[in-house]
Amino acid sequence: MMRTLFRIVGGPARLARLIVLLASGLLCGCAAIAPGDGGGLRRLTSYGPVIGLDDAAANGTWSWKGVPYAQPPVGALRWRAPQDLQPWTAARRATAFAPACVQTQRLYGPGLNNRYDETVGTALGRTVGSEDCLYLNIWTPASRATAPRPVIVFVHGGSNITGYTADPVYDGAELARHEDAVVISVNYRLGIFGFLDAAALKTGRRDEDSGNFALLDIAKALEFVAGNVAAFGGDPSRVTLMGQSAGAVNVYALLTSPMVAARPQPLFHRVVAMSGGLSTAATLPRGGIPAVLPAPVWAARGEALVLDALIAAGRAADEAQARRLVAAEGAASTAAWLRTLAPDALLEVVRTRLTARGMAASNPIPDGWVLASDPIAAVREGRYLRVPVLAGHTRDETKLFPQLFALSADLGGRSGRLLSDAQVFSLAWRYDPEAPPQTTVAEWIPAAFLPVDTPATGFDARAAQLDRLWFAAIRDDVLNALRTRQEAVWAYEFEWDELPAPFDRIFGAAHTFDLPFMFGNFGPSLYARFAFTRANAPGRLALSDAMMRSLGAFARQGRPDDPALGVVWPAWPSRLVFDAGPMRKVISVRTP
Repeated sequence: MMRTLFRIVGGPARLARLIVLLASGLLCGCAAIAPGDGGGLRRLTSYGPVIGLDDAAANGTWSWKGVPYAQPPVGALRWRAPQDLQPWTAARRATAFAPACVQTQRLYGPGLNNRYDETVGTALGRTVGSEDCLYLNIWTPASRATAPRPVIVFVHGGSNITGYTADPVYDGAELARHEDAVVISVNYRLGIFGFLDAAALKTGRRDEDSGNFALLDIAKALEFVAGNVAAFGGDPSRVTLMGQSAGAVNVYALLTSPMVAARPQPLFHRVVAMSGGLSTAATLPRGGIPAVLPAPVWAARGEALVLDALIAAGRAADEAQARRLVAAEGAASTAAWLRTLAPDALLEVVRTRLTARGMAASNPIPDGWVLASDPIAAVREGRYLRVPVLAGHTRDETKLFPQLFALSADLGGRSGRLLSDAQVFSLAWRYDPEAPPQTTVAEWIPAAFLPVDTPATGFDARAAQLDRLWFAAIRDDVLNALRTRQEAVWAYEFEWDELPAPFDRIFGAAHTFDLPFMFGNFGPSLYARFAFTRANAPGRLALSDAMMRSLGAFARQGRPDDPALGVVWPAWPSRLVFDAGPMRKVISVRTP
């Protein structure tokens, strides 16, 4: 009997902690609230009590921000699997976002103040955030649940090297209130701190040795949700895992993870993947852009980081000497030294050395345990977590990335963007969308791609061609594989492009532009001043209402159908088209 208990809870240490918490009343199955303590916003988690924030007057919700789900991955815990928290007894305030995970600041990062402000532009290229970042945020309607609410756990995007949950677009208040749901956003390690396959770091544990620390973080957050969301009114048997862009890649990674599939109880029960996929080059059309690179690529990048860090620190003159030093000192000593380096020193190696060699990217590593060696093959063979899947795609995904037209002569052979990130942010920060246009298409797009609607060679055609090789290709690959195994696969196409000129042509329905609609957030954010006006408000608000209703329906029942759509949502390969004019939503069905 005792061995069975140990196996269920994860060992004698965790069992002892659970017994202590049960004895102190911290694991009440009734989602305990201590009346009069914290304004009724005290919640008892399996590690200790937290007190949230009453935003009922402002937005109709309660929130708990900066709730830890694992120990800080610092010092000896850098590049280790996330560790269980140490319990606490005094109530912990959870009223502000925790720091973003450490990263080199880019256009989609947190700036110097962990929020969207003017420093987003001035901090570009600098190290921001903290390694102490494994926290999540929870929003619920400002009322006690009459029945357990569905749970939506969101994983942000940012190419797995940037991003933060405090981004205003990801605020979960409006979605939670609108759909009577518990909405949760999760910080996870980024860049070389989240994905690193280096021989010196191997411990013999197959989860840690995968190098997929970010995926392990998200899985750890889901474990916290499973054990604690009932205390916040959520239903642990209806958890929707949702991600966008790199977040969608990570969501698919967990969907196809042998480690996740082997669990006796699922970590999640539905998946929403916006603008992502998980293909290797093997199943994509010629020229397709894979989301999963071969494991040896990541091993080479890990070795390059270690060797270049030794050179940058002055401990070796060149790679040959650095290799001899690693061999002489041994893996354990090298790993210990790497863990003493400041995050900025490591990121400076990436910025100044690895980037020039094409080794700065981060993404899931196909180790065979945390991530399947070939995720698409795993799906086709039935080796994945079989749950309903809803996928999103924007019509003009790659208009956010026209720099990539330079990848090949077939795409134009040069960047499709004239402005730098600093210039884009500066313009976005001060732009007045209600005034006449303050910029032109010609200031953004090189003459070689103008007029934008020129057949074959114009900006629109090049963007569509890049999308066919990238976002559309990886979406089709994973959804077609899923449909060989299950019926419950749906997709939408986002086509809203009622932006004021000239942004209707520069961006249209670009990558990320469906996020404000899905969260109901049209306030301050990077592209808000380019996109949202009083003139387009009636149509976009009606469309946002329909999209949130569909997401809520999917989280509740495992199907995205809702009467507000006005149509029945067919399974993939058909898809729903989300669009709107200035005054009303326009929703239709597109068949192959």
